[in-house]
Order: sequence, then C-alpha cells, then structure tokens
Amino acid sequence: MRKEHAAQIENAIQALKARGEVNEVYFVACGGSQAVLMAGQYLFDRESNVPSHVYTANEFVYDTPKNLCERSLVISCSHSGNTPETIAATKLAREKGAMTIALSNLEGSELWKAAEFPVHYDWGKDVSDSDKNKGILYGLLFNLLNVLAPNAKWDICLKELEKLTELSEETKAQYATQAKEWAKAQKRDPIIYTIGSGINYGEVYSTAMCWFMEMQWINSGCIHSGEYFHGPFEITDYDVPFMLVKSIGNTRHLDQRVEDFASKFTDKLLVLDQKDLHLDNVAPEARQYVAAILSGVVIRLFVEAIAFERGHSLDVRRYMWQMEY
Repeated sequence: MRKEHAAQIENAIQALKARGEVNEVYFVACGGSQAVLMAGQYLFDRESNVPSHVYTANEFVYDTPKNLCERSLVISCSHSGNTPETIAATKLAREKGAMTIALSNLEGSELWKAAEFPVHYDWGKDVSDSDKNKGILYGLLFNLLNVLAPNAKWDICLKELEKLTELSEETKAQYATQAKEWAKAQKRDPIIYTIGSGINYGEVYSTAMCWFMEMQWINSGCIHSGEYFHGPFEITDYDVPFMLVKSIGNTRHLDQRVEDFASKFTDKLLVLDQKDLHLDNVAPEARQYVAAILSGVVIRLFVEAIAFERGHSLDVRRYMWQMEY
C-alpha cells in the first residue's frame, strides 16, 4: 500500500481511537460500490460485536436509521466521488455527528469534501492491487478491527494484502483460457444468474447488477446460495446459465448444496471454486479474505471475455450518464 493511502487510513484510525466507543457501523453506497462494501458488513458481523448494516445511499437519506448519531461510524464509497445519493448520505451522517470515512478514486471530489476522512484508492491496469478499491477497503477494515476487535491476526492480514498484485497476475493466467471458452459458449445467452454466499455475496451481487445488467445489458439476478432452494431453483433447466462462486469459508456447505443440485439439471453451471486458487503462500488467517478479492479478479476476467465476444464494450451505457434521471 502506498504511503499516501496508509497515511489517510491512519488518520481515520487515530480519530476513531480518540472518539472511543462505536455503537454501530453503516456501510453506505450505490451499485458496485455498495457491493464492494458488503464485505465490510460480513467482516464486522463475523469478527466483532459491533452491529453493522449495509444501506443503499438514497434509502439512508430518506429512511435514516434512528440510531445514527455521534457514536456511529459511516463508511461510504463512490468511484467517481460524484454520486449524488452517496454525497447526500455522507453529508447527512456528518450532520448527525457520525464519524465519516469515504473511499474514492477521485481526490477533491464532492464526496471527498463531504467526508471527515476521505481515503483515496488507485485504479488502472498498471496499478498495484493492494492500492485498488478492494485492497484499500480491506486495509481499512483490518485496521478498524484492530481497534474495535483487537486481535494479532489483523496485522497478519494486513501483511498478506501486499501479495495481491502477484496473486492477481497468477490468477488471471490460471483462468485465461477457461474465461475465453466460457465467453464463446455463453455470448448469446439472454440471461445469466449469479450465486454466492458469505463474504462473496457482494461480489456476485455486483456481477449481476453491474457487470451483466449495467455494462452488458444481459438480464441477470443475484441469488444467495442459502435462498436458492426457497424458490429460485424452480427456474433451473438444461439451458439456464448460472455462475456460482464456491467459498472456502464457513458457508461452503451452502454453495456445495447448490452445485450438487444444479449440476443435475443444467448444462450451463460455471463453478468458480476458491479451493482452486493458489493460496498456499497466504496465511490461514487471511486466506478467506484474499480469496474473496481474487474471486473478483476471476469474475472480471470472465466478464471482459464475454464483452469481447459480444462486441459490447463495458463502457457503453444507454441511460447512465447520458441524461438526467
């Protein structure tokens, strides 16, 4: 992690220590940024006694949680730093006295100005993965947990984030051929469902909502592995495609159950099993979290491949940024 990013996070951490007690943590954003923050709620729910919640920004503004106050911590995120709903939510949180931390790729943006503690992350092909949005987010989360739920493993996890760039390159090479083959086979499918659980749910949510629907105009829906058998499995058929992220964490049983059933009835089940990732050199304490980040790397590879096969750039929009809405 670059010194600039580490210093911004450290400023927030020192302020948190000075504030003392935190009663609740709110993760607030829109779209893909909201999906990224879902990992934060999972981490806090699993690793601390501090209640946490994920809000889409506009709901946070119009149906503000009653407990939002000076003992709250609000973490928001917007890649552009100019998402109006997220800016409004961050301003509201600050007005209520909450500590506000905002992640963005754009320094000096409206979100940057709205938050008490803005944190920058890098973006681009030649950027270290430890300095991209997920590397910075997890670095922030591990540092926060070091204060709110002290444990020696958080220092270990922080150290393991330094391996992200190397691991990402290995992962891309590992899945490059499979991604191209899958894309050629699926390029004409009108719908692709995504399935996942635990810390990976945010990633599959983002895949459905952003990668497929927003950026490829492919109909999609995100299904939690634990809910697949409570309605959604009725649409499973031989020609219905699914993308399943199979966890190495405690919710692996849920994902395995989906695979066992769906593989009997569809010929289009893509299983991205985190056990196949090369994680032998990652400390056990950090393995599940690094795997979640690398699953995002794999999914992007598959999405870029299908975008190429479909001749549909990931940058094309019909409505977003094209008109007032």
